[in-house]
Amino acid sequence: MKERLLRVRRLGRVDYAEALALQKETERAVLKQEQPDTLLLLEHPHTLTLGRGAGFDRITTPQAILEERGVTVFETNRGGKATYHGLGQIVGYPIINLSPKREDVHRYVRELEETLIRALSDFGIDCFRIKGLTGVHTQRGKVAAIGVHIARWVTTHGFALNVNTDLSYFNLIIACEGEPVTSMQNLLGREVDMSAVEDRIIARFAEVFDMTLEEGAPIEHQAQATVVS
Repeated sequence: MKERLLRVRRLGRVDYAEALALQKETERAVLKQEQPDTLLLLEHPHTLTLGRGAGFDRITTPQAILEERGVTVFETNRGGKATYHGLGQIVGYPIINLSPKREDVHRYVRELEETLIRALSDFGIDCFRIKGLTGVHTQRGKVAAIGVHIARWVTTHGFALNVNTDLSYFNLIIACEGEPVTSMQNLLGREVDMSAVEDRIIARFAEVFDMTLEEGAPIEHQAQATVVS
């Protein structure tokens, strides 16, 4: 059986519009088999996004205040409702071809959740799914949101994990189903090394999706990620 390779691009801070363009470019390349399945990991400046199931009524804050706080708004074709992207949050955009053996949208979303559940467990965080909802939850609130788009079985959009996120920005919207949100920093009582979290996401993603990291894409700082508070 042909080995499935995973290319990982750790991009740092990227404007949302630029990331959308990069996703489309990567989607075309993956679909045409010009590059392997790809996982983009990045951080956005303050951004509100509306999924296919959300209208502007999900934004509860006047435009003038959004502008004052430097928040931009985008309508997207991902699933889900409204969410916030911003500093201290790791956003993952898996652009992978689910064909032929993973042509199941629900399975794909559950496997994204499983990836994050396993990565968070590496930090001693107990998290779980809630029936009927999407994302990763803890006893103190939702820690990761998931919203995807799939065309010709190639995925775009993905997940947003609150690491050291300023959670007050979620007050600008009715987030997802209105459930409370939390962050790794809140749960652990300390600031968390973002690169260490990325390391565990990469390792767990490759594990869950049964992929091999493309040569030249090492996982760094694993020892830091296994510290449990």
